[in-house]
Amino acid sequence: MCGAIASFTAMAIAGRAIQQELDSFELMFWRSLIGFGIVLSIVLITLRKTDQGFAKAIKPTSPVLHLTRNLFHFAGQNLWFYGIMVIPLSQLVALEFTMPIWVALLAPLVLGERFTMRRLFVALLGFAGILIVAQPGVQPLTSGHLAGMLCAIGFAMNMMLTKRIMRTDSVICVLFWMTLSQTFFGFILAQWGGFTWPSPAIWGWLVVVGLTGLSAHYALSSALGLAPASTVAPMEFLRLPVIAFVGVWLYAEPLEPLVFAGAAVILLANWVNLRGREMRQRPT
Repeated sequence: MCGAIASFTAMAIAGRAIQQELDSFELMFWRSLIGFGIVLSIVLITLRKTDQGFAKAIKPTSPVLHLTRNLFHFAGQNLWFYGIMVIPLSQLVALEFTMPIWVALLAPLVLGERFTMRRLFVALLGFAGILIVAQPGVQPLTSGHLAGMLCAIGFAMNMMLTKRIMRTDSVICVLFWMTLSQTFFGFILAQWGGFTWPSPAIWGWLVVVGLTGLSAHYALSSALGLAPASTVAPMEFLRLPVIAFVGVWLYAEPLEPLVFAGAAVILLANWVNLRGREMRQRPT
């Protein structure tokens, strides 16, 4: 979890530096291209050790499901990079924490799970946390707040679709098509405003974004493999004070106590949701 927190924080800092020159589509193109190069190298090295065919290793069981998953992830990641430019980092991360709540709400539609009163309570509690963070009527709601909530929905859909894909396909297959398709999406959409070639000053930041994009999810997945989700989820809350400190230190952003209060309510909603899931899975 320390590796995941460090990776997400470094990605936010690098993302802000890059978007002084490039838009989010251009950023995503370079991020995905670097990630694709890394994933392709891993695939080739792995296949050399196992003698498995390249086409068989990356063949998706459902290309449409992969495409849908990657569209949601691409949209969520673009909204996240946009959000870090227009609202304080702490507010964006607090809104991003609603992702598991959106999973609880949307899982009955996407995964066929049963909708329960606990899910409704989790959703209402999470929405209360969003109101505390955004403070409508006290401060103006901006496109950044909307981007924060929409990116959480995009990440929630990505998580649920990944869960469906992983029933039949390997991690290597998922990462290969994710980085390849998102390189293509980023390149096409970057043409709208005219493609900008990055200056030498931000090449290092592009490498940081490309590496942390993979290391963050690898570290988070490893943590979930080593400990229960109910243990890992509260640790992720540490990302908020870390990113808030970075915002104050590097960007002179205000430290808002209500952001922490709202994030605590959102975290409580996530904990209630996790406890309900553990109770359902406990043998009787």
